[in-house]
Amino acid sequence: MLSIHDFHYSSDAPYPPIKAESGNPAYARVMLDNIGGSNSEMSAISLYVFNQLITGYNPDVSAVFHKVSIVEMHHLEIFGKLAQQLGEEPRLWTQHGCKKIYWSPSYNQYPGDLRTLMRNVIDGEKAAISKYQHQISYIRDENITENLRRIILDERLHVEIFEKVYGTYCS
Repeated sequence: MLSIHDFHYSSDAPYPPIKAESGNPAYARVMLDNIGGSNSEMSAISLYVFNQLITGYNPDVSAVFHKVSIVEMHHLEIFGKLAQQLGEEPRLWTQHGCKKIYWSPSYNQYPGDLRTLMRNVIDGEKAAISKYQHQISYIRDENITENLRRIILDERLHVEIFEKVYGTYCS
């Protein structure tokens, strides 16, 4: 049986300081997208809160979503502070061209059955990892890339946890 108490929801590795090297509008827009884009920490948090509510019939699964959402809130805070240091106001928005677009709950998919719901969150975590790895490949601010690498460790743990939930309740 699944025991939520056996999971570590955040890596044991320490988070690096949140200290961007200097203002950089391009990097700031990247951080804004991590805050309020379609594939963002805000999207993950809102989806996990929703999932926590609709899986209330299974206290273990519901608790997993609650605990993962707390870690994602910390990631949101990190990206917000970085965006601010880089010169942007850390609202829940992203930039498309010259226009800022606020985050929307319509970015999320809301599947009703547990199997589809779990596949959705696993795919979402993997997409976030891929996004952050891509950002590491072109961002030349060591502090930002260290924070991205550290956040990836948490996201990988979330994939493992969600896959265990899937294996326990959806197989």
